[in-house]
Amino acid sequence: MRPAYLLLFTSLLLSACAEEEFQDLRNFVKDTGSEMRGKVDPPPEIKPYEPYAYNNSTGLPDPFKPRKSEAKNGDLPGPNQPDMKRRREALEESPLESLKMVGFLYKTKVGHAIVRSSDGKLHQVKIGNHLGSNFGQIISITETEVKIKEIVQDSAGDWAERINSLSLLE
Repeated sequence: MRPAYLLLFTSLLLSACAEEEFQDLRNFVKDTGSEMRGKVDPPPEIKPYEPYAYNNSTGLPDPFKPRKSEAKNGDLPGPNQPDMKRRREALEESPLESLKMVGFLYKTKVGHAIVRSSDGKLHQVKIGNHLGSNFGQIISITETEVKIKEIVQDSAGDWAERINSLSLLE
């Protein structure tokens, strides 16, 4: 039994020495943390909102007023104004970005494009058909592309033409 007492005494002696050996390290860690303080800059000053007054002297149109869409006071409509009374075709319900050209075929010596609408239905179109939400009309069809003339309204309310296209999906 003596060796057990000797082993217990030796382990207690070693553990007591080890505690004082790292005391300087513990004091260093404790003291260095107390000196460090975070510094946060104050938030920037908030400037009051200044509303912008729209008037005709700047030449910019008021974005909150409706654009002119019809001729007023007997003025003639612009040269590019679309026919608002025309019966709309099925593919005019979808924006041009949602339509995809998926094929091409000849029918009675006339080229037709096969267009897939956003609901997945296939439509056969030819030159002169309308499609897209911007009064688009097909002006040419090739085996790889459908060219469309769209009529869009600019910021001043005038109608302008632009050319767009649908390319065949690979």
